[in-house]
Amino acid sequence: KYLSQTLLIRKSFAKKSMKYVLIQVLLVASLFLHETVQAKLVEGDCEVCIQFLNKFIETLNPTVKENSSLVEKEFMMACAKSTGKDNRFCYYLGGTKDAATKILNEVTKPISYSIPPEKICEKLKKKDAQICELRYDKKIDLKNVNLRKLKVKDLKKILNDWDDECKGCVEKTDFIKRIEILKKKHVEL
Repeated sequence: KYLSQTLLIRKSFAKKSMKYVLIQVLLVASLFLHETVQAKLVEGDCEVCIQFLNKFIETLNPTVKENSSLVEKEFMMACAKSTGKDNRFCYYLGGTKDAATKILNEVTKPISYSIPPEKICEKLKKKDAQICELRYDKKIDLKNVNLRKLKVKDLKKILNDWDDECKGCVEKTDFIKRIEILKKKHVEL
């Protein structure tokens, strides 16, 4: 009787341990799948990264493109000229003088191996997700937009893009009046 009880306990323990191992395997597999799904780019992901790298690669001389150290020098020069979101992208990679980190080799080496920008940005997303969170500001169609529906922040941005200030503007209507005055000069009708 004692021997049969011991065998039953061992069988139930073996079943429980098999269930435990199976649960662990499924958990690890789901984590692995989750990581690979997250690393893939979705439409609109890494907008700044992909566009900046495409523009940069187009400017490279074929002989420069083959040498990663020359690509890095060219990248630094391109970053020095960049503004806005492009400059922020360069900052994240270490392409600006004030950058705290430097992961330029994650870009320059793949470029020298002719890896497409989409794949480069996909790898950068794994290293630093904020690189792929950068988005360009949406362009406002000033011919068709109702200025009264825009936020003051957007109205200020329009004036800033035109290198103009609205001195003495306090309310939204003041900004709209200033834009209407300058609209003839800056927008082709």
